[in-house]
Amino acid sequence: MHMARLAGRAFARSWGRDVMLYTGGVSFFALLALFPAIAILIGFYKAVLTIGQVSEQAAALADVIPSAARTLFLNEIDRLANTSARTVSLQSAIALVIGAYAAHRGFKALLAGLNLIHDETKPLGFFKFNLLAFLVALAAFVLFTVVSGAVVTSRLMEHAYVDQPGGWMTLPLDGLWPALGLWLGLTMLYRYAMAHAKRVAWKAAVIGGLVATVMSSFFSWLCTIYVEQIVHLGATYGSVGAVVVLLIWLSWNVNAVFYGGAFATELEIDWEKRAALPPPEAYPDTVVSLSERRRSRQ
Repeated sequence: MHMARLAGRAFARSWGRDVMLYTGGVSFFALLALFPAIAILIGFYKAVLTIGQVSEQAAALADVIPSAARTLFLNEIDRLANTSARTVSLQSAIALVIGAYAAHRGFKALLAGLNLIHDETKPLGFFKFNLLAFLVALAAFVLFTVVSGAVVTSRLMEHAYVDQPGGWMTLPLDGLWPALGLWLGLTMLYRYAMAHAKRVAWKAAVIGGLVATVMSSFFSWLCTIYVEQIVHLGATYGSVGAVVVLLIWLSWNVNAVFYGGAFATELEIDWEKRAALPPPEAYPDTVVSLSERRRSRQ
């Protein structure tokens, strides 16, 4: 019952009127940065990997996208993978400028939303806030690259050792790495970027990251059902239906990130209230009778 009340307070904190504006901002800039990020990654992969490895890496990246929008994602990857290295390098350079701008703005909106959710009383100045957003965006890009590489490695091991004794141990890893990477990234985000006056406690950050990861996985599954079985966005939006699906998926996942931050905040508030209560030995062992106290005063 206590956890249900805490979850309800976190919901009210993360779904406020002002938080909705940050959700829209983060979703828009994330969508704007998505395809430039693909161009940058493909340019990097083509410089150090073979075409077959690029295709494996691309398939790993596509698995996190809702199936209704996966075709758009894969078509762009196929186009870049079959383009000459010089052309991809030029496109990657242009995409770097556009993607860096969009990612920086998106992470600024994300950090501002988390600061609002956490009731931050000492916001950072202009320079420090922009520097923090840049560092968080860079760390997210590195983590995303490492996780996608881990997924590809797990799949290669699965194909190589599936007929070997103990090969079954490699099977669930390709689906586990994205969740672990997201949990790690969100834990670090809540711990080091959500509050400035005082660091979020490790325990609250870890639990908040876990809650957000579970919600993100659930929302991704729910988004797939929503766009494939409940509504048919292609009939309404036509050729841009896949983009609308991506935007819905991004906004639901941003809500999950904000809810995880709100849950971590409510955990800290609850723990601080419990710590402020006097210990049980401070209370008297006997029950005071008000009637006896009145008779003694007469």
